Amino acid sequence: MCRERRKKMIRQLSVFVENQPGSMMRVTSVLTDSHINIRAISTFDTPEFGIMRLVVDEPECAKESLTAKGFVTRITEVVGAELKDEKGNLNRMLTILADGEINVNYIYSFVIREGKAPVIVFHTDDFDKAQKVLEKADVKLVEEEDL
Repeated sequence: MCRERRKKMIRQLSVFVENQPGSMMRVTSVLTDSHINIRAISTFDTPEFGIMRLVVDEPECAKESLTAKGFVTRITEVVGAELKDEKGNLNRMLTILADGEINVNYIYSFVIREGKAPVIVFHTDDFDKAQKVLEKADVKLVEEEDL
């Protein structure tokens, strides 16, 4: 039985790639060929491999397409918070989370949202608590459908 997706969450695709020239291009080529729109990307690397974290318009289709081409992929949930492009807003959000004793495992942002504020994407160990403290502080959370 499939686990129900939480409201106010964004699904993120993690793709494991070799740390070699062209490895990221091979991932984006598969997604391009599958008509998947990449909305955000973040990478992390070690000497042997890299992890691409992507927010895409069709995560399940993207995972299926990449898996069929031999890539190891995983879909995880992340929180997206809309922050106006103003000095101190990221610090304000991180302060709210710290005061709520919520750990942020990693964070990245994207701004490709015509006419809309940038989105800060982060992963935490306690999504429900993070949502509650941010909503209480009037931080607008972004759902996948809002992207």
